[in-house]
Amino acid sequence: MGPVRIDLHTHSRVSDGTSTPTELVHEAAAAGVDVLALTDHDSTAGWAEAAAAVPDAGVGLVRGTEISCTAGGISVHLLSFLHDPDDAALNAVLEASRTSRDGRAQAMVARLAEDVDLTWADVQAQASDGATIGRPHLADALVAKGYVADRAEAFASWLSPAGPYYVRYQAPDAVDAVQLVRAAGGVPVFAHPRASARGRVVDESMIREMAGAGLAALEVHHRDHTAADREYLTALAAELGLLVTGSSDYHGTGKLNRLGEHTTSEAVFEVIAAQGAVEVLTP
Repeated sequence: MGPVRIDLHTHSRVSDGTSTPTELVHEAAAAGVDVLALTDHDSTAGWAEAAAAVPDAGVGLVRGTEISCTAGGISVHLLSFLHDPDDAALNAVLEASRTSRDGRAQAMVARLAEDVDLTWADVQAQASDGATIGRPHLADALVAKGYVADRAEAFASWLSPAGPYYVRYQAPDAVDAVQLVRAAGGVPVFAHPRASARGRVVDESMIREMAGAGLAALEVHHRDHTAADREYLTALAAELGLLVTGSSDYHGTGKLNRLGEHTTSEAVFEVIAAQGAVEVLTP
């Protein structure tokens, strides 16, 4: 038997992926992934469905979410693994973020509608029932209307933070979010901290502050990081006593990312699993 392949960052249609949680778990099995983390944006709504698919698919499941945060006006994404899904404080923050995202998306549609033929119904048609609607769904609507070829083009043009159609949304402070995750029994991991192609990234002092608040790991091995980024983050993690993870950040057909293209070591995974408030589900 070869090494266990562990992918700790994926999305389903509950947020901005293109597969249902059930489909995602089975896609992971087909891709040779042994353990999968479901980390939809600001939501745990896909946990139960994904869990039900585990026995048949034969894939282990880490239940998590990707929390939208901010640090000095810069967007930060924080993965939370294995936290208590009934924690009131964390749930209140996640709900506020989902509500803000929905209002933000509607505001962006209103701005876009001044220049192109785009309606809120067009965007809703790109999301599953109950999904947290975000920029990827706006991008998909622009693709469907023929204004852009794919999500990447939409994000680089119409939906860019530097453009006239962009609207910010409410998000918790990154340091506060780390503390909330720990209080909820979760394991907080800074997702793609050096992904500069997505926009501004935080400086080292913020990573150090998050580490002091209880951050567990840096997601180092990610397609949006250069070799130099990975080298820098690996050294910083070692200095700060943080774990190093790797993940695909899979979104289905919405992005080029492929399941298992980056993985986390078994040793790191065992530490994460031991720290969580809920168990890793096994087939």
